[in-house]
Amino acid sequence: MSGKNIFYAQSGGVTAVINASACGVIETARSHLELGKVYAGRNGIIGALREELIDTSLESDANIAALRHTPAGAFGSCRYKLKGLDENRAEYERLLDVFKAHDIGTFLYNGGGDSQDTAHKVSQISQESDTPITCIGIPKTVDNDLPITDNCPGFGSVAKYVAVSIREAGLDVASMCESSTKVFVLEVMGRHAGWIAGAAGLAAEQEGDAPHVIVFPEITFDKAAFMAKVKDCVDKFGYCAIVVSEGAHYEDGTFLADQGTMDAFGHAQLGGVAPALANMVKEELGYKYHWAVSDYLQRSARHIASATDVEQAYAMGKAAVEFALAGKNAVMPTVVRESNSPYKWHIGEANLGDVANVEKKMPRDFITEDGFGITEKAYEYFAPLIQGEDYPPFKDGLPQYARLEKHLAEKKLPTWNE
Repeated sequence: MSGKNIFYAQSGGVTAVINASACGVIETARSHLELGKVYAGRNGIIGALREELIDTSLESDANIAALRHTPAGAFGSCRYKLKGLDENRAEYERLLDVFKAHDIGTFLYNGGGDSQDTAHKVSQISQESDTPITCIGIPKTVDNDLPITDNCPGFGSVAKYVAVSIREAGLDVASMCESSTKVFVLEVMGRHAGWIAGAAGLAAEQEGDAPHVIVFPEITFDKAAFMAKVKDCVDKFGYCAIVVSEGAHYEDGTFLADQGTMDAFGHAQLGGVAPALANMVKEELGYKYHWAVSDYLQRSARHIASATDVEQAYAMGKAAVEFALAGKNAVMPTVVRESNSPYKWHIGEANLGDVANVEKKMPRDFITEDGFGITEKAYEYFAPLIQGEDYPPFKDGLPQYARLEKHLAEKKLPTWNE
């Protein structure tokens, strides 16, 4: 492990447990006296480019410990994709200049596939420089679509949230369906991978329980089959509760919710599949409906986080520091499942080059033959990931979360020209 100090950054959409990984990083680093400071990027990798480094050594032990039960990105995250080495080498050289100026020898990047790609590129260019940097990825994504790792920190908590939400909403609709709403649609995240939508299926314990229909991005949307399924559910149970992934699409690949705009990573901007489906139902079947978009609520719901998820998120942060101390480079700690019942797992590792920009989708055998539900195999996979409660402390009826000081280190370099 070269250099004394560590640079840690949070990237992309945040989760209920990404700060638990930050807590794991900082507490583990503090327990090793041979290590120096942990600097955190203000607003992710942008903080490194702007030389806006939060000096976590100035935070109290209590504040750092509170990160474990605090949702969102305590240091600020970003959607900023560094271009390829050949396209914009200057950005990578700027990172190395900042790292060198602050005696940083280790870069820990907490994010999804694009983030692991960035960490991989930094490791490549740093080996050519006179200041090699140890680069370790820390897995994070509610979408659960990183390869190699069994699951991703952040997913277990969002899975728990959507399963609880559709169960409770289903009871609500069931109680009113005789004279009022007969169809409820819940939209969840998942562009190309339906893991979150699939996890909602945990809520159904017996026939007739919500959700009755799940619309996956892995299954081409068939309007006629969908309408027939909805009508059958209303006929049988009096109502139909639907969970739909934002990435649901037609046979030609067009998203049901394509807004015609792009995000910072060049991905189609999605949103609005729930009202789109609800309107289809109204036009075709005439049922009264309600819909909801779980949106940021699903990924920030720390009050109902999975204890398993919190434990794994912390463990990934801790392992990242330990990997660096052991001399490992360009790798990411992973969750390796040993058994479902009892649930057992241990920490493995993956090369960043094998993780970067690879998307893991729901296996077909996790989805029922008709394409609208989950199989027993999927249930066995999902169930352990939502187990246990890890409530934050409450005061006056509200959860109490970390409030960091966020003192910035003194700048040593010229201002970055954005």
